[in-house]
This record gives sequence, C-alpha cells and structure tokens, in this order.
Amino acid sequence: MTNITEQLTQQLSEQAREAMKKAYVPYSNFRVGAALLDEHGHIHQGCNVENGAYSPCNCAERTALFRAIADGCAPRSFQAILVVGDTAGPISPCGVCRQVLSELCSPDMPVIMTNLTGARSVMTVSELLPGAFSLESRPDEGKATL
Repeated sequence: MTNITEQLTQQLSEQAREAMKKAYVPYSNFRVGAALLDEHGHIHQGCNVENGAYSPCNCAERTALFRAIADGCAPRSFQAILVVGDTAGPISPCGVCRQVLSELCSPDMPVIMTNLTGARSVMTVSELLPGAFSLESRPDEGKATL
C-alpha cells in the first residue's frame, strides 16, 4: 500500500470536504465528496450528482476518477482516494464505485474512508473488492467472440 502521510491525508480531507459542498443532491440531500491524488501530486475533486431518473446518478468517487481520466491521467497512476460523508462512521464506497476503483486504480492503492467527525478507516482497493471482475480475467482475455 502507498504510504500517505498525515499531512497529505489532511489535504485530501480538506479537498474532499470542499467537493462535498458542491454536490448536487436535490432528492436525497446526502452529500458526498472525494479527493483523488494522482502520481504527480495533483488532487482531483469529485462530488455526487443526482438525477430524477436515479440510475444516471454518479457517486463522488467515480466523479473524481472520471475527472482525472478526462484531465489526462493514466489509469492505475493514482496514489490514494479519500471519501467523506455525513455518516455515523466512515463512509464506504458503493459496489459500483468499488468495481470502477478496481479497474482504474492499482490493487494496493489506499482508499481512505472518513466522516465529518474525523472517524477514519483505510483499506486497499483489493480489500474493498476481492475477486473483482476484470476483462483480463476472462478465458478469452476480453476479446469478443461471435
């Protein structure tokens, strides 16, 4: 697992809290923020964005990852992600976010889960989703067959 200093964790926390304020949540009023650290030390913010149809909603973790990819970062080049929410304990990524993390991040990348009171839990991507689906794990190596 990448070693993330307490000072860097604090910077990620501040950025995730800032992102959380930007969340568009008119239906649930449940704000979540994320801060993704890339290999160059840049932090990419993400927040959850809701939609009245529900399925097009996007979580903070995926927003940060997709934003970083759109900004030119290579998959698996990230150092850490911190997620914050107004929850009783540290907020945990949903199943869809865990799958996206497993594809775009290295298996040993730390996922720092926090809440507004400072409770914290840290797991690696592979600990969050053991046995994650991967096209590379398919017998045909992800190539479509007719």
